[in-house]
Amino acid sequence: MSQTEGARLFRESWIAGVRRHFPGEPKAGYVTPWEETPQWEREAAGAVYAQVRQFVEVSGGHAGRLSREQKGRFVALCWTAQMYKHFEKPKAGYVADWDALPEWQQATDADIFEAIEAVRPLVA
Repeated sequence: MSQTEGARLFRESWIAGVRRHFPGEPKAGYVTPWEETPQWEREAAGAVYAQVRQFVEVSGGHAGRLSREQKGRFVALCWTAQMYKHFEKPKAGYVADWDALPEWQQATDADIFEAIEAVRPLVA
């Protein structure tokens, strides 16, 4: 899967997670379709996708043994690094530590990890 396809998978997994876990009606920006997603966010999604894929690969396939919380924490930390890359002074919510994130976001981040983890590498 290319990084662009991976970025799109990340975004689609985010939207699915928001729809599944967010209490009530989510903000429009949370469920903006890929075609309308800002370029910086596409780039950030692609970078986090690549980081998760590499993490899964270097674990020799054993990343599946992580708890959902550990998976979610990894996605959240990678996303935080991207926010610092793309914004000089990111909003506090963009760089909040794991314990400060709402439960719906923690669950969504874990869903994203699992969606990326499920991508099978191409056999040469």
